[in-house]
Amino acid sequence: MSENKKPLLGILSKVPSGSTLGSSGKTHCPLCMGLFKAPRLLPCLHTVCTTCLEQLEPFSVVEFRGGDSDTSSEGSIYQELKPRNLQPQISILCPVCDAHVDLPVGGVKALTIDHLALNDVMLESLRGEGQGLVCDLCSDREVEKRCQTCKANLCPFCCQAHRRQKKTAYHTMVDLKDLKGYSQVGKPILCSTHPAEELRLFCELCDQPVCRDCVVGEHREHPCDFTSNVIHKHGDLVRELLKGTQPHMEALEEALDQMGRMNSALQERVEAVAANVRTFSEGYIKAIEEHRDKLLKELEDIRVQKENSLQLQKAQLEQMLADIRTGVEFTQHLLNSGSDLEILITKGVVVERLKKLNKIEYSARPGVNDKISFSPQEKAGQCRGYEVYDLHKAREKQTASFTLLCKDATGESMGKGGDDVQVTVVPKDKKDSPVKTMVQDNKDGTYQVSYTPKEPGVYVVWVCIKEQHVQGSPFNVTVKKKHRSHPGVFHCCTFCSSGGQKSARCACGGTMPGGYLGCGHGHKGHPGRPHWSCCGKFNEKSECTWANGQSAPRSLLRTVAL
Repeated sequence: MSENKKPLLGILSKVPSGSTLGSSGKTHCPLCMGLFKAPRLLPCLHTVCTTCLEQLEPFSVVEFRGGDSDTSSEGSIYQELKPRNLQPQISILCPVCDAHVDLPVGGVKALTIDHLALNDVMLESLRGEGQGLVCDLCSDREVEKRCQTCKANLCPFCCQAHRRQKKTAYHTMVDLKDLKGYSQVGKPILCSTHPAEELRLFCELCDQPVCRDCVVGEHREHPCDFTSNVIHKHGDLVRELLKGTQPHMEALEEALDQMGRMNSALQERVEAVAANVRTFSEGYIKAIEEHRDKLLKELEDIRVQKENSLQLQKAQLEQMLADIRTGVEFTQHLLNSGSDLEILITKGVVVERLKKLNKIEYSARPGVNDKISFSPQEKAGQCRGYEVYDLHKAREKQTASFTLLCKDATGESMGKGGDDVQVTVVPKDKKDSPVKTMVQDNKDGTYQVSYTPKEPGVYVVWVCIKEQHVQGSPFNVTVKKKHRSHPGVFHCCTFCSSGGQKSARCACGGTMPGGYLGCGHGHKGHPGRPHWSCCGKFNEKSECTWANGQSAPRSLLRTVAL
């Protein structure tokens, strides 16, 4: 076994000029907001001071554990009779992300030390961004120089004593101001079992760094090698896990972006529908104002329901993204700035966390849509003697739907599903040809009913719960013909829209002298205002009377009470 003489990853490696390594997020505790003191790395890859973790309120979960299992029936009976041990698991919650952290037997001090954070704290102190460093020997005076051989920070007095001693007289001493461009100035990491020995080896069997005395002691005959020889294999494992984790972060960011866009579209759509409702209701007096308030209340309920669903999905995705971003950023920082030994020390925690993050499941698509419409053409009965309109509409060969909102005798929503809802839709003049309907129980007191009428006309809708008609049932629904879009152009005249072609015609019937078959400004047959070339209608948003078109399915709503 021989140590590979390649340089270690950044024990004294230079940082590129202009890079900022010591940010407050990597050097300051999220609880006390001060520089890290004895930082501990949690399984969620957040770092907190040891004293801050010890101040957190722990809790325990009691686990019932019996003896060895026995597959025989007699063994099973015997196991039931044996007393079971109560083994409480002491745990804390991460102060950053509220992740469940099971403490090892040794408590908080048995958690992994974040040596990378210690190095960043020292770098920040060297740059004058943190508190002054104290001497490693006397722990009293401020540091002036650093012994590159011992990796110790020394005050002027201890520096002179260091040079006077025979064993350390020839050690290399460097001024602290000359170390500000380095990325690694941390102390050597010593073995917890043999404090005088530095961790330079790695036990493959135990998957942990060891010192020279450990190899001849409890790790005797274990496959061990120098850290510089095994770092490539273990580093590649972490990089592969990181490569599989990063796409999740990108997908979650894109999903959150879609949530934002959908939320904006929903807000715009709700505002547009609300504006339509208000504008249409301005022509009526108290009766229509009463019905307008009812429609706005229903619209607000839809908005709240959809927005709450979006916000819940958004919050879940944001938490997933925060967890994954923490894992990705910490792992990248570890691989880019950590030494071989630091990577190997934290590898176990990092690998376990990345494996958990790679198994998360989520939906990248919004759980709701912005399909809401208001149709003033469809009548919904009378209110105080005035015709009122509702949020429902149906067209032939297009799926129509409405929501059944069940309320109790006091007018409050039932709040739960499970009722026997029966819906029948039949043409008024063909009652022997019912339309297939589907009823979806939303489990919250509402039921989504959908149907697809095959031809235009008046349809009768029976809605019954427990074989009793709901209030207002049966309902009449007018099904219109399939929406016809305009195949032509909305123009001022044929001469302009066709670029002066003589053979171009227009449905308005106008013509121009000189052999032009279409209409022109101020000539015979021109209607005097913009119109459609296919049917001659003046309303740009009207339905064409010449050719059939297509329209998207509409979301329909009708609210009834028991």
